[in-house]
Amino acid sequence: MTEDAARYAYLAEGNAKQARKRVAVDLLIRDERGRVLVVNPTYKDYWDLPGGMAEHNEPPRQAGERELAEELGLAVTAGRLLLVDWAAPHGPWRDQLIFIFDAGTLALAEKRAMSIRDSEIGGFAFVPVVEAQAMLSPDMAERLGRAYLALVNGTTDYSER
Repeated sequence: MTEDAARYAYLAEGNAKQARKRVAVDLLIRDERGRVLVVNPTYKDYWDLPGGMAEHNEPPRQAGERELAEELGLAVTAGRLLLVDWAAPHGPWRDQLIFIFDAGTLALAEKRAMSIRDSEIGGFAFVPVVEAQAMLSPDMAERLGRAYLALVNGTTDYSER
């Protein structure tokens, strides 16, 4: 075995043993009145921010953009990173990384063109941040508050919970 082949085999073995993280991506999208876009997943008890899980070898920004296009037919660019959380294992789930990106403010024409395109979404709405937090699960409501504060302050928030 050559030195390069041996090194490659060593690195491949290490890579195979390393942890794999689930990656969730949400987008913070507002309308012209500053209200936040929330979606009503058919498989959850609470409303949520638009987004979803990254696929194999998919960058987080791209995952958020893809999920939004699949679910609501919106083409947006995920901008500045507002929040990253590490969530500890819970229930049947392993630990995960959660990203929230700023996806800007939609123009009225973009809002009017939105429609549900995926059976996983039962509805969507633009609501004030405080109202959105009341619709979300407690952990997601807390994340939205931190992400919105990061948006306003020009910062990025990180937490391990």
